Amino acid sequence: MLNATTVAPRITRLRPKEAASVEAKRTVNHAPETSTASPLATWIRFGIKPRRYGAPRWRAITRAPFVDATRCGSYGATMAESTQERRTIGVLIQASNAAAAVEQIVAAEHAGVTAAWMTTGGTQADALTVFAAAATRTDRILMGSSIIPTWPRNPVFIAQQVVAIESLAPGRFRLGIGPSTQGAMRGFGTDFRTPLTQLREYLTILGSLLHEGSVDFSGSVVSARTRIASPVPTPVMASALQPGAFELCGELADGAITWVCPPAYLVETALPAIQRGAETAGRATPPIVMHVPVSVSDDLQAVREAAQRQIGGYPTYQFYREMFIAAGYEDAAEGLSPELVDELVAHGSEQQVADRLLELLELGMGEILAMPLITDGDAQGSTERAFAAVALAASRA
Repeated sequence: MLNATTVAPRITRLRPKEAASVEAKRTVNHAPETSTASPLATWIRFGIKPRRYGAPRWRAITRAPFVDATRCGSYGATMAESTQERRTIGVLIQASNAAAAVEQIVAAEHAGVTAAWMTTGGTQADALTVFAAAATRTDRILMGSSIIPTWPRNPVFIAQQVVAIESLAPGRFRLGIGPSTQGAMRGFGTDFRTPLTQLREYLTILGSLLHEGSVDFSGSVVSARTRIASPVPTPVMASALQPGAFELCGELADGAITWVCPPAYLVETALPAIQRGAETAGRATPPIVMHVPVSVSDDLQAVREAAQRQIGGYPTYQFYREMFIAAGYEDAAEGLSPELVDELVAHGSEQQVADRLLELLELGMGEILAMPLITDGDAQGSTERAFAAVALAASRA
Protein backbone atom coordinates (compact mmCIF):
# COMPACT_ATOMS: atom_id res chain seq x y z
CA MET A 1 0.00 0.00 0.00
CA LEU A 2 1.26 3.43 -0.93
CA ASN A 3 0.91 6.43 1.32
CA ALA A 4 1.81 10.09 1.21
CA THR A 5 4.81 9.75 3.52
CA THR A 6 6.43 6.64 2.07
CA VAL A 7 5.71 6.83 -1.65
CA ALA A 8 8.97 7.06 -3.58
CA PRO A 9 9.16 8.77 -6.95
CA ARG A 10 7.00 6.53 -9.13
CA ILE A 11 8.95 4.79 -11.87
CA THR A 12 6.36 3.46 -14.26
CA ARG A 13 6.36 -0.32 -14.42
CA LEU A 14 7.27 -1.95 -17.70
CA ARG A 15 6.18 -5.29 -19.00
CA PRO A 16 9.03 -7.85 -18.52
CA LYS A 17 9.99 -8.15 -22.19
CA GLU A 18 10.28 -4.38 -22.53
CA ALA A 19 12.46 -3.53 -19.57
CA ALA A 20 15.89 -4.25 -21.08
CA SER A 21 15.17 -2.71 -24.48
CA VAL A 22 13.58 0.38 -22.98
CA GLU A 23 16.58 0.96 -20.73
CA ALA A 24 18.85 0.68 -23.76
CA LYS A 25 16.72 3.17 -25.68
CA ARG A 26 16.76 5.56 -22.75
CA THR A 27 20.56 5.47 -22.78
CA VAL A 28 20.84 6.01 -26.53
CA ASN A 29 18.02 8.43 -27.20
CA HIS A 30 17.62 10.52 -24.10
CA ALA A 31 20.97 11.96 -23.24
CA PRO A 32 20.40 15.72 -22.97
CA GLU A 33 20.97 17.54 -26.23
CA THR A 34 23.17 20.59 -26.17
CA SER A 35 22.54 23.52 -28.48
CA THR A 36 25.50 25.61 -29.51
CA ALA A 37 23.29 28.70 -29.46
CA SER A 38 23.70 30.84 -26.37
CA PRO A 39 20.67 31.94 -24.34
CA LEU A 40 21.32 35.47 -25.57
CA ALA A 41 21.16 34.36 -29.20
CA THR A 42 17.92 32.50 -28.56
CA TRP A 43 16.37 35.49 -26.79
CA ILE A 44 17.38 37.89 -29.56
CA ARG A 45 15.91 35.55 -32.16
CA PHE A 46 12.54 35.70 -30.43
CA GLY A 47 12.64 39.38 -29.56
CA ILE A 48 13.14 38.68 -25.85
CA LYS A 49 15.17 41.10 -23.75
CA PRO A 50 17.62 39.14 -21.60
CA ARG A 51 18.04 42.02 -19.15
CA ARG A 52 14.92 40.75 -17.42
CA TYR A 53 16.86 37.65 -16.44
CA GLY A 54 19.95 39.48 -15.20
CA ALA A 55 23.33 39.18 -16.87
CA PRO A 56 23.33 36.81 -19.86
CA ARG A 57 24.73 33.40 -19.02
CA TRP A 58 27.10 32.41 -21.80
CA ARG A 59 26.56 28.71 -21.69
CA ALA A 60 24.85 26.21 -23.92
CA ILE A 61 21.14 25.66 -23.41
CA THR A 62 20.49 22.15 -22.13
CA ARG A 63 17.30 21.25 -23.95
CA ALA A 64 14.85 18.57 -22.93
CA PRO A 65 14.93 15.60 -25.28
CA PHE A 66 11.72 15.57 -27.31
CA VAL A 67 9.29 12.85 -26.31
CA ASP A 68 6.15 12.52 -28.41
CA ALA A 69 3.30 13.75 -26.22
CA THR A 70 0.85 11.61 -28.17
CA ARG A 71 2.53 8.39 -27.02
CA CYS A 72 3.41 8.92 -23.40
CA GLY A 73 0.84 6.81 -21.63
CA SER A 74 1.17 3.28 -22.96
CA TYR A 75 1.76 1.72 -19.54
CA GLY A 76 4.76 4.02 -19.31
CA ALA A 77 6.82 2.03 -21.81
CA THR A 78 6.60 4.50 -24.68
CA MET A 79 7.85 7.30 -22.42
CA ALA A 80 11.34 6.00 -23.18
CA GLU A 81 10.91 5.26 -26.88
CA SER A 82 12.91 7.07 -29.49
CA THR A 83 11.79 10.52 -30.58
CA GLN A 84 9.20 10.83 -33.32
CA GLU A 85 9.79 12.82 -36.48
CA ARG A 86 6.34 14.38 -36.44
CA ARG A 87 5.43 16.65 -33.56
CA THR A 88 2.01 17.92 -32.60
CA ILE A 89 0.59 21.43 -32.86
CA GLY A 90 -2.97 21.56 -31.57
CA VAL A 91 -5.66 24.13 -30.87
CA LEU A 92 -7.70 25.19 -27.87
CA ILE A 93 -11.42 24.70 -28.37
CA GLN A 94 -13.45 27.71 -27.19
CA ALA A 95 -17.20 27.52 -27.58
CA SER A 96 -20.29 28.82 -25.80
CA ASN A 97 -21.82 25.38 -25.16
CA ALA A 98 -21.12 21.68 -25.49
CA ALA A 99 -22.80 21.26 -28.87
CA ALA A 100 -20.80 24.13 -30.36
CA ALA A 101 -17.60 22.69 -28.88
CA VAL A 102 -18.21 19.34 -30.57
CA GLU A 103 -18.80 21.10 -33.89
CA GLN A 104 -15.58 23.06 -33.44
CA ILE A 105 -13.60 19.86 -32.83
CA VAL A 106 -15.12 18.35 -35.99
CA ALA A 107 -14.21 21.53 -37.91
CA ALA A 108 -10.66 21.39 -36.56
CA GLU A 109 -10.23 17.84 -37.82
CA HIS A 110 -11.59 18.81 -41.24
CA ALA A 111 -9.16 21.77 -41.35
CA GLY A 112 -6.21 19.43 -40.83
CA VAL A 113 -5.54 20.24 -37.18
CA THR A 114 -3.97 17.27 -35.42
CA ALA A 115 -5.03 17.90 -31.81
CA ALA A 116 -7.87 19.62 -29.94
CA TRP A 117 -7.57 20.75 -26.33
CA MET A 118 -10.28 22.03 -24.06
CA THR A 119 -10.40 23.61 -20.61
CA THR A 120 -13.01 22.94 -17.95
CA GLY A 121 -13.25 26.28 -16.19
CA GLY A 122 -15.72 27.29 -13.52
CA THR A 123 -19.15 25.94 -14.36
CA GLN A 124 -18.56 25.74 -18.10
CA ALA A 125 -19.38 22.60 -20.07
CA ASP A 126 -17.38 19.60 -18.89
CA ALA A 127 -14.54 18.93 -21.33
CA LEU A 128 -14.49 15.17 -20.80
CA THR A 129 -18.19 14.90 -21.65
CA VAL A 130 -17.61 17.00 -24.77
CA PHE A 131 -14.71 14.77 -25.84
CA ALA A 132 -16.84 11.66 -25.39
CA ALA A 133 -19.39 13.16 -27.78
CA ALA A 134 -16.71 14.36 -30.21
CA ALA A 135 -15.15 10.90 -30.25
CA THR A 136 -18.20 9.59 -32.07
CA ARG A 137 -17.97 12.34 -34.71
CA THR A 138 -14.24 12.25 -35.47
CA ASP A 139 -11.69 9.70 -36.63
CA ARG A 140 -8.16 11.08 -36.29
CA ILE A 141 -7.87 14.20 -34.20
CA LEU A 142 -6.23 13.85 -30.79
CA MET A 143 -8.09 15.28 -27.81
CA GLY A 144 -6.77 16.58 -24.51
CA SER A 145 -7.98 18.32 -21.36
CA SER A 146 -6.04 21.42 -20.41
CA ILE A 147 -7.05 21.17 -17.67
CA ILE A 148 -9.60 19.34 -15.52
CA PRO A 149 -9.55 20.98 -12.05
CA THR A 150 -8.78 18.38 -9.41
CA TRP A 151 -10.45 19.88 -6.34
CA PRO A 152 -14.10 19.32 -7.38
CA ARG A 153 -13.50 15.72 -8.54
CA ASN A 154 -12.37 12.49 -7.00
CA PRO A 155 -9.52 10.92 -9.03
CA VAL A 156 -11.38 7.62 -9.31
CA PHE A 157 -14.29 9.44 -10.94
CA ILE A 158 -11.86 11.09 -13.38
CA ALA A 159 -10.46 7.64 -14.18
CA GLN A 160 -13.95 6.33 -14.93
CA GLN A 161 -14.47 9.11 -17.47
CA VAL A 162 -11.07 8.47 -19.05
CA VAL A 163 -11.82 4.76 -19.46
CA ALA A 164 -15.06 5.66 -21.24
CA ILE A 165 -13.33 8.07 -23.65
CA GLU A 166 -10.55 5.56 -24.31
CA SER A 167 -13.20 3.04 -25.33
CA LEU A 168 -14.79 5.55 -27.72
CA ALA A 169 -11.55 6.95 -29.16
CA PRO A 170 -8.74 4.43 -28.55
CA GLY A 171 -5.36 6.11 -28.27
CA ARG A 172 -6.65 9.60 -29.03
CA PHE A 173 -7.16 11.14 -25.58
CA ARG A 174 -4.63 12.80 -23.25
CA LEU A 175 -5.72 13.66 -19.72
CA GLY A 176 -4.51 16.93 -18.25
CA ILE A 177 -5.28 17.78 -14.61
CA GLY A 178 -4.36 20.58 -12.24
CA PRO A 179 -5.37 22.28 -9.00
CA SER A 180 -6.40 25.52 -10.75
CA THR A 181 -6.37 28.58 -8.47
CA GLN A 182 -7.90 29.36 -5.10
CA GLY A 183 -10.09 32.07 -6.59
CA ALA A 184 -11.41 29.82 -9.33
CA MET A 185 -12.15 27.01 -6.88
CA ARG A 186 -13.89 29.21 -4.28
CA GLY A 187 -17.28 28.59 -5.87
CA PHE A 188 -16.98 24.84 -5.30
CA GLY A 189 -16.64 25.18 -1.53
CA THR A 190 -13.32 23.33 -1.54
CA ASP A 191 -10.64 23.57 1.12
CA PHE A 192 -7.91 24.81 -1.23
CA ARG A 193 -4.63 23.97 0.48
CA THR A 194 -1.25 22.44 -0.36
CA PRO A 195 -2.03 22.35 -4.11
CA LEU A 196 1.27 20.73 -5.06
CA THR A 197 0.76 17.92 -2.54
CA GLN A 198 -2.77 17.42 -3.82
CA LEU A 199 -1.54 17.27 -7.42
CA ARG A 200 1.15 14.74 -6.46
CA GLU A 201 -1.46 12.49 -4.87
CA TYR A 202 -3.81 12.76 -7.85
CA LEU A 203 -0.99 11.90 -10.27
CA THR A 204 0.00 8.94 -8.12
CA ILE A 205 -3.55 7.60 -7.97
CA LEU A 206 -4.41 8.21 -11.63
CA GLY A 207 -1.08 6.87 -12.89
CA SER A 208 -1.41 3.69 -10.89
CA LEU A 209 -5.10 3.12 -11.60
CA LEU A 210 -5.03 3.89 -15.32
CA HIS A 211 -1.64 2.44 -16.27
CA GLU A 212 -1.46 -0.51 -13.87
CA GLY A 213 -5.18 -1.26 -13.41
CA SER A 214 -5.36 -0.84 -9.65
CA VAL A 215 -4.47 1.54 -6.85
CA ASP A 216 -4.02 1.31 -3.09
CA PHE A 217 -2.98 4.73 -1.85
CA SER A 218 -3.59 6.74 1.31
CA GLY A 219 -2.64 10.40 1.15
CA SER A 220 -3.01 13.52 3.21
CA VAL A 221 -5.52 15.02 0.76
CA VAL A 222 -7.05 12.08 -1.11
CA SER A 223 -7.03 8.29 -0.88
CA ALA A 224 -8.14 5.51 -3.20
CA ARG A 225 -8.29 1.73 -3.16
CA THR A 226 -9.89 0.20 -6.24
CA ARG A 227 -9.25 -1.32 -9.66
CA ILE A 228 -10.49 -1.06 -13.23
CA ALA A 229 -11.21 -3.84 -15.70
CA SER A 230 -7.88 -3.39 -17.51
CA PRO A 231 -5.16 -0.73 -17.81
CA VAL A 232 -5.48 1.98 -20.48
CA PRO A 233 -2.65 3.83 -22.30
CA THR A 234 -3.99 7.35 -21.72
CA PRO A 235 -1.19 9.81 -20.87
CA VAL A 236 -1.72 11.64 -17.57
CA MET A 237 -0.38 15.18 -17.76
CA ALA A 238 -0.57 18.09 -15.34
CA SER A 239 -0.55 21.87 -15.35
CA ALA A 240 2.68 23.61 -14.43
CA LEU A 241 3.63 27.25 -13.90
CA GLN A 242 6.46 27.27 -11.38
CA PRO A 243 9.59 25.13 -10.90
CA GLY A 244 8.07 22.88 -8.22
CA ALA A 245 5.21 21.90 -10.52
CA PHE A 246 7.54 21.27 -13.46
CA GLU A 247 9.74 19.07 -11.26
CA LEU A 248 6.68 17.14 -10.12
CA CYS A 249 5.62 16.62 -13.74
CA GLY A 250 9.09 15.36 -14.56
CA GLU A 251 8.85 12.91 -11.69
CA LEU A 252 5.30 11.58 -12.06
CA ALA A 253 3.43 12.93 -15.09
CA ASP A 254 3.44 12.11 -18.79
CA GLY A 255 3.78 15.79 -19.67
CA ALA A 256 3.53 19.35 -18.32
CA ILE A 257 0.93 21.77 -19.69
CA THR A 258 1.83 25.45 -19.49
CA TRP A 259 -0.37 28.53 -19.70
CA VAL A 260 0.69 32.06 -20.81
CA CYS A 261 4.34 31.40 -19.93
CA PRO A 262 6.96 33.53 -21.74
CA PRO A 263 9.21 31.41 -24.00
CA ALA A 264 12.43 32.47 -22.26
CA TYR A 265 10.96 31.43 -18.90
CA LEU A 266 10.24 27.97 -20.29
CA VAL A 267 13.77 27.64 -21.65
CA GLU A 268 15.57 28.93 -18.57
CA THR A 269 13.28 27.68 -15.79
CA ALA A 270 10.77 25.05 -16.92
CA LEU A 271 12.99 22.78 -19.01
CA PRO A 272 15.71 22.42 -16.36
CA ALA A 273 13.06 21.83 -13.67
CA ILE A 274 11.24 19.07 -15.56
CA GLN A 275 14.59 17.46 -16.33
CA ARG A 276 15.50 17.50 -12.63
CA GLY A 277 12.25 15.79 -11.73
CA ALA A 278 12.77 13.11 -14.37
CA GLU A 279 16.33 12.49 -13.23
CA THR A 280 15.14 12.13 -9.63
CA ALA A 281 12.69 9.43 -10.72
CA GLY A 282 15.12 7.75 -13.11
CA ARG A 283 12.85 8.17 -16.10
CA ALA A 284 12.84 9.87 -19.50
CA THR A 285 11.99 13.57 -19.53
CA PRO A 286 8.31 14.02 -20.43
CA PRO A 287 7.29 16.72 -22.91
CA ILE A 288 6.22 20.26 -22.18
CA VAL A 289 2.99 21.28 -23.91
CA MET A 290 3.39 25.01 -24.56
CA HIS A 291 0.28 27.19 -24.55
CA VAL A 292 0.56 29.92 -27.21
CA PRO A 293 -2.13 32.54 -27.94
CA VAL A 294 -2.36 33.09 -31.71
CA SER A 295 -3.92 35.70 -33.96
CA VAL A 296 -3.83 35.72 -37.75
CA SER A 297 -4.04 39.49 -38.04
CA ASP A 298 -1.80 42.30 -39.24
CA ASP A 299 -3.57 44.79 -36.97
CA LEU A 300 -1.14 44.87 -34.06
CA GLN A 301 -3.31 47.13 -31.95
CA ALA A 302 -6.30 44.79 -32.35
CA VAL A 303 -4.09 41.84 -31.38
CA ARG A 304 -2.89 43.58 -28.25
CA GLU A 305 -6.42 44.56 -27.25
CA ALA A 306 -7.64 40.98 -27.78
CA ALA A 307 -4.77 39.66 -25.68
CA GLN A 308 -5.58 42.05 -22.86
CA ARG A 309 -9.23 40.90 -22.91
CA GLN A 310 -8.56 37.19 -23.08
CA ILE A 311 -5.35 36.61 -21.14
CA GLY A 312 -4.82 39.89 -19.31
CA GLY A 313 -6.56 38.65 -16.17
CA TYR A 314 -4.20 35.75 -15.47
CA PRO A 315 -1.49 37.83 -13.73
CA THR A 316 -4.04 38.83 -11.09
CA TYR A 317 -4.05 35.25 -9.79
CA GLN A 318 -1.33 34.43 -7.28
CA PHE A 319 0.39 31.53 -9.07
CA TYR A 320 0.41 33.34 -12.41
CA ARG A 321 1.59 36.58 -10.81
CA GLU A 322 4.49 34.74 -9.17
CA MET A 323 5.40 33.12 -12.49
CA PHE A 324 5.40 36.48 -14.31
CA ILE A 325 7.51 38.05 -11.57
CA ALA A 326 10.02 35.21 -11.89
CA ALA A 327 10.01 35.78 -15.66
CA GLY A 328 10.87 39.45 -15.13
CA TYR A 329 7.43 40.99 -15.65
CA GLU A 330 6.72 42.40 -12.19
CA ASP A 331 4.04 44.77 -13.49
CA ALA A 332 2.04 42.20 -15.47
CA ALA A 333 -0.87 42.36 -13.02
CA GLU A 334 -1.35 46.02 -13.97
CA GLY A 335 -1.88 45.09 -17.61
CA LEU A 336 -0.03 43.29 -20.37
CA SER A 337 2.66 45.52 -21.82
CA PRO A 338 3.09 45.59 -25.61
CA GLU A 339 6.45 43.89 -25.06
CA LEU A 340 4.85 41.03 -23.12
CA VAL A 341 2.03 40.59 -25.65
CA ASP A 342 4.55 40.36 -28.47
CA GLU A 343 6.46 37.72 -26.54
CA LEU A 344 3.41 35.63 -25.65
CA VAL A 345 1.32 35.88 -28.84
CA ALA A 346 2.10 34.43 -32.27
CA HIS A 347 0.57 36.96 -34.66
CA GLY A 348 0.77 38.21 -38.24
CA SER A 349 -0.09 36.47 -41.49
CA GLU A 350 -1.01 32.80 -41.64
CA GLN A 351 2.53 31.99 -42.75
CA GLN A 352 4.09 34.13 -40.01
CA VAL A 353 2.00 32.48 -37.31
CA ALA A 354 2.87 29.01 -38.61
CA ASP A 355 6.57 29.90 -38.71
CA ARG A 356 6.45 31.22 -35.16
CA LEU A 357 4.80 28.05 -33.85
CA LEU A 358 7.45 25.90 -35.50
CA GLU A 359 10.21 28.10 -34.04
CA LEU A 360 8.76 27.68 -30.56
CA LEU A 361 8.86 23.90 -30.97
CA GLU A 362 12.58 24.22 -31.64
CA LEU A 363 13.10 25.65 -28.15
CA GLY A 364 12.65 22.12 -26.84
CA MET A 365 8.87 22.00 -26.50
CA GLY A 366 7.12 18.67 -27.04
CA GLU A 367 3.87 20.13 -28.34
CA ILE A 368 2.19 23.48 -29.00
CA LEU A 369 -1.32 24.27 -27.75
CA ALA A 370 -2.49 27.24 -29.83
CA MET A 371 -5.25 29.42 -28.38
CA PRO A 372 -7.09 31.55 -30.98
CA LEU A 373 -7.50 35.18 -29.89
CA ILE A 374 -10.77 36.74 -30.97
CA THR A 375 -10.22 40.04 -32.77
CA ASP A 376 -12.80 42.57 -33.96
CA GLY A 377 -15.62 40.55 -32.39
CA ASP A 378 -15.30 37.96 -35.17
CA ALA A 379 -15.15 34.70 -33.26
CA GLN A 380 -15.77 32.42 -36.23
CA GLY A 381 -13.35 34.17 -38.57
CA SER A 382 -10.63 34.46 -35.91
CA THR A 383 -10.98 30.76 -35.08
CA GLU A 384 -10.99 29.61 -38.70
CA ARG A 385 -7.88 31.66 -39.52
CA ALA A 386 -6.11 30.30 -36.45
CA PHE A 387 -7.05 26.73 -37.37
CA ALA A 388 -5.63 27.24 -40.87
CA ALA A 389 -2.33 28.56 -39.49
CA VAL A 390 -2.08 25.68 -37.04
CA ALA A 391 -2.84 23.13 -39.77
CA LEU A 392 -0.14 24.69 -41.93
CA ALA A 393 2.40 24.49 -39.10
CA ALA A 394 1.34 20.92 -38.24
CA SER A 395 1.88 19.83 -41.85
CA ARG A 396 5.49 20.97 -41.57
CA ALA A 397 6.23 19.82 -38.01
